[in-house]
Amino acid sequence: MAAAIKTKVDAIIAKNAIVVFSKSYCPYCTKAKNLLAQLGATAFILELDNEDDGAAIQQYLQELTGQRTVPNIFISQTHIGGCDDLFKLEKSGQLKTLLAKI
Repeated sequence: MAAAIKTKVDAIIAKNAIVVFSKSYCPYCTKAKNLLAQLGATAFILELDNEDDGAAIQQYLQELTGQRTVPNIFISQTHIGGCDDLFKLEKSGQLKTLLAKI
């Protein structure tokens, strides 16, 4: 099971310019997804609470990134962090620069 989760998550990150591992009820996830949408960015969003293997995916993400919480955001296969990290990038102007490279 663990190898299958690793393969699945790694493939999602590799195939998508922006990935948000989220939970549908999480207000921080909603805030992050809304910011990306406002900037015109198209993200691959995986709602972990709607996935049968969501808990296993979240566990692997913790091993991969050191972050257990959602949203867990990747841009250009680089781990960005969570909602606060995304907004810090936006405030500094770095987020638009990252998105322009996609």
